[in-house]
Amino acid sequence: MPPDVSRSVYTAMSPDVAAIKLDQFLKWVGVVQTGGEAKLLIQSGEVKVNGKVETQRGRKLVEGDRVFALGETFTVSQIK
Repeated sequence: MPPDVSRSVYTAMSPDVAAIKLDQFLKWVGVVQTGGEAKLLIQSGEVKVNGKVETQRGRKLVEGDRVFALGETFTVSQIK
């Protein structure tokens, strides 16, 4: 298994938007290409949020959340 790669990802959320859905985030960072791929990956238990398996694709992510998928860890940050 390759080593875990960790990187911060700055989302394009405006200051008045406090969250982004997990499936949208996975598309945003390039883990998947489509919403269907995101759905399958999440529902198969292959995605963790803050260290716990997450199976709800509509899970709202907020600044500071850490998402692990396909050997990479992403930290959600908001553009200020």
